[in-house]
Amino acid sequence: MPLVSVILGVVLLLILMMLFNFSAFTSLIISSLTVGMLEGMTPLEATKAVEKGLGNSAGSLMLVIIFGAAVGKLLTDTGGAQRIAETMVNKFGEKHVQLASVITSIIVGIAMFFETGIVVLIPLVFSIAVVAGVPVLYVGLPVIAALITMHGFVPPHPGATAVAEIFKANIGMTLALGILVAIPSIFLAGVVYTRLLRRFAPKGFLNIRIPKKLYTQKLFREEELPSFTRSIVIAIMPICFILLKTIIDIITPDSKIRIITDFLGSAGPALFITFLIASVVLGITKGKKVKDIGNMLQESTANIAMILLIIAGGGAFKEVLIESHIDKYVSGLMANMPLSPLLLTWVIALVLRISLGSATVASMTAASIAAPLVHVAHISPELMTLAAGAGSIGLSHVNDAGFWIVKEYFNMSMKKTFSTWTVLTTIIAVVGLLGVLVLDIFL
Repeated sequence: MPLVSVILGVVLLLILMMLFNFSAFTSLIISSLTVGMLEGMTPLEATKAVEKGLGNSAGSLMLVIIFGAAVGKLLTDTGGAQRIAETMVNKFGEKHVQLASVITSIIVGIAMFFETGIVVLIPLVFSIAVVAGVPVLYVGLPVIAALITMHGFVPPHPGATAVAEIFKANIGMTLALGILVAIPSIFLAGVVYTRLLRRFAPKGFLNIRIPKKLYTQKLFREEELPSFTRSIVIAIMPICFILLKTIIDIITPDSKIRIITDFLGSAGPALFITFLIASVVLGITKGKKVKDIGNMLQESTANIAMILLIIAGGGAFKEVLIESHIDKYVSGLMANMPLSPLLLTWVIALVLRISLGSATVASMTAASIAAPLVHVAHISPELMTLAAGAGSIGLSHVNDAGFWIVKEYFNMSMKKTFSTWTVLTTIIAVVGLLGVLVLDIFL
């Protein structure tokens, strides 16, 4: 059975990493090949699937991660991130840094995929934690909770929009209902769960250290810091580019200006252009030489090389699962289950998420299976969209690139990543489903 192969692959991965101390990348490759051959692939076919997954995953995220890290490096090494962090802490107070972080993440999450958003926000998370004197997870977990929730629930995010189109849902109504469902999900998973962890598991919570390679611990003097305006403009510039593309796509879908906005609004080019502008605004105008900027780029790239490899390894694992047609097996297994349309859509998306790793693939596949039920059961297409989004978020584990991004950026062990990130995503999925079911009573 395909699901047995997936379970065996995950168990093998955990054994290799936790008992034999294999690197994450090596463990992912071995597990990927094993699952492929268990599903009937020849060794060569499994290898080709792994190569395809490595290329697809690394290729789609390489520009994002490299230039996102470079922008982060410029912000931290020039004091820009410290300026933003100090301003936010002063405005909101140390007691409300979580609220400030969540608001920022919601704005970022509307336009960006989760992976892009976390790369953009991670230097701010580290800086806020240092300036406010709080554990990094106290700030970081609400941020990632908000990002992944927006990914699943709220158009015009590309993932949620694609699912809404499959169900033929009204985008505006989906947006409004999505926000209603997202707010309690973010609050319970990002704020309440974080505070419970801090209270009942303080040792594990406080022992997380900011990776030295990803953050400069130096605190700048006031006169050395760039202005808040200059710093925040650079920090939100890629978000503005992506939002501009989204707005133009909605307002003038046939306009020739889309040639420009489609380029600027793609995550990779948006971060690359932001890096070039940041090099001038935060670097050269502040006395740094072009060689200094080049050294920063080289250093930041070297620091995230292993992260990129691990993400690529996660992509290889996912590709083997896809080419094994596990999604079709799950679809056939779930299609005739005697559940309400909303619950069925959520269950299909959740099982696909567990099996394949990709939230986008899980939600879109679940939507494709459940779409006919909208007319048969006379159910709200907007709520079906949210049910698919909620299910696609839960139980993130080793076949999800997001799992490895969170693990590596927050410098956590496998056990701590499961107890924080995996639990957090599951809380969001369950609260999201409950929110959808409550809304269904009134719609």
